Amino acid sequence: MQIKDLQFKKFIDKSEVQQQIRSLANQINVDFKNKSPVFLPVLNGSFMFAADLMKHIKVPCRVSFVKVSSYAGKTSTGKLRTLIGLEESLFNQDVIIIEDIVDSGFTLQKIVEELKSLGTKTVEVVALLRKQRAREKMIEVKYTGFEIQDEFVLGYGLDYDGFGRNLEDLYQSAI
Repeated sequence: MQIKDLQFKKFIDKSEVQQQIRSLANQINVDFKNKSPVFLPVLNGSFMFAADLMKHIKVPCRVSFVKVSSYAGKTSTGKLRTLIGLEESLFNQDVIIIEDIVDSGFTLQKIVEELKSLGTKTVEVVALLRKQRAREKMIEVKYTGFEIQDEFVLGYGLDYDGFGRNLEDLYQSAI
């Protein structure tokens, strides 16, 4: 399949994605059994993952959103721009960040630092995908759907210059 100037091939089937999401939700339900966490999906990429994950969360919870960006095309710019911030206090709250992919870990580290500075009780991360370089940097992700190498992926909310978010399966660059 071609998106803009790149070729992509199917990487992870939608049924495998859904099975992994149910497993992640089950882990979170056990770990937060007697708590009421605030889920914080990071937009835009996590919207599909967050929606499907939340359908399986059984503990009392709230959901708020943050939109950040550090990408231009296929690569991280290394500069975090908070586009939409939080509108509620997270002081003394258990927070679970929902990320589509942890790539360099830069964005996630900045979000975690910012949340901790707001006096959160705990901050955990659930990510659909975590790349090799994030593992090498020891970027902590308590709940990870799939560990992948450093390939460029899209679909299921992830994009290439805005395209491909609507694909149900995950695809990787064929180059």
